[in-house]
Amino acid sequence: MWILYNLGIFLGQFFVYIAAPFNVRIRKWKEGRRDLFKHIIRQVDSSKKHTWFHFASLGEFEQGRTVLEAYREHFPDKLVVVTFFSPSGYEVRANYAKADHVFYLPADTPNKARRFIELINPEEVFFVKYEFWHNYFKVLHNRGIPLYLVSAIFRKGQFYFTWYGRFFRSTLRYVTFYFAQNQESVSLLHRIGLKNVALTGDTRFDRVAHLSQHKREIEVVSQFVKGHKVLVAGSTWLPDEELIMSLRQVYPEWKIVIAPHMVDTVHLDEIDNRFKQSVRFSTLNSSIRPIDNANVFVLIIDNIGMLSYLYSYADVAYVGGGFGVGIHNILEAATYGVPVIFGPNYQKFQEAKDLIAAKAAYSVHNLQEFVALFERLQETAIREEAGNRAYGYVQQQAGATGKIMDYLAGSR
Repeated sequence: MWILYNLGIFLGQFFVYIAAPFNVRIRKWKEGRRDLFKHIIRQVDSSKKHTWFHFASLGEFEQGRTVLEAYREHFPDKLVVVTFFSPSGYEVRANYAKADHVFYLPADTPNKARRFIELINPEEVFFVKYEFWHNYFKVLHNRGIPLYLVSAIFRKGQFYFTWYGRFFRSTLRYVTFYFAQNQESVSLLHRIGLKNVALTGDTRFDRVAHLSQHKREIEVVSQFVKGHKVLVAGSTWLPDEELIMSLRQVYPEWKIVIAPHMVDTVHLDEIDNRFKQSVRFSTLNSSIRPIDNANVFVLIIDNIGMLSYLYSYADVAYVGGGFGVGIHNILEAATYGVPVIFGPNYQKFQEAKDLIAAKAAYSVHNLQEFVALFERLQETAIREEAGNRAYGYVQQQAGATGKIMDYLAGSR
């Protein structure tokens, strides 16, 4: 099976080279790894030990960030290497101040995994959520380097727990310790004989709880929304934006802030064309002459990294992805004490189910449901009650980072 796995990695790299000229994200993935080992050799002193934190993308970074920052606080003399698989994480956090080095993760071939680990010389390693790379894990295991999985989460239907999942289970056995998000994950790992697991919770709650206590004002946004009710729509895709465009016609007095999931030129132009009376953030932020806020009602965010702060301006939040494969991060909105709306595909997300049960969030299937819900949310008392429940839920779930750091301190 490992031969098929390595063949799959090889074919994946081949696909990248073929597709790169035609896809911006794939091209960034490829270019970011050009001469990567040469860059690492120039920057990293391989004679010194490092702590390695790996994140698949920007979302996983935000999820595991509290552990990384707590680790730096507890062990300030440790050298830290951060890696990303996706350009969405690397491009935003390439200059992250809490890391001594930030790199793309080389492809998971046996030789590259071995070479990378030799160069960064890790003494312990943290992966976040569910990023599993067989060759990296095997090299770490064979060299006796502790590997921790932070905010691990598993579902019953995953191939790790099927009759044909033996090879994939072998990858799981290379992990030193699992910090699991929920009891289901603990039980599933126990079922396949893995006892090196503790229920610590989801570190995302710690991150978003911190956000709500440290709000960041963005002056041009403050001026844009001044005196109006505000809908902040984050991580949106085309189906989400079509809903919001229709809502705009029903409630024209609301200001709308849209932060799309993709900020490429084509998508931004599409949003511009759909929404009249709109302005892009870059234009508003750099305009020599002030924009007439009385005639502009839609602000389009044309950069990455602001969304977690934008939700603080919301009276109502909408989180995209629910008309596709699944919703994006709803906790970044809930932490500010606002009701959250999303599409129908949320079943894989426990926090969405919890917030709906608490009457702090709402799922809509179509425009009619969206408009009807928004009509209810015109009442201040209903919005505030839902928002208070959302805020309370986040605060109750926080604390995973402290449990993880307690375990690490006790294991030394």
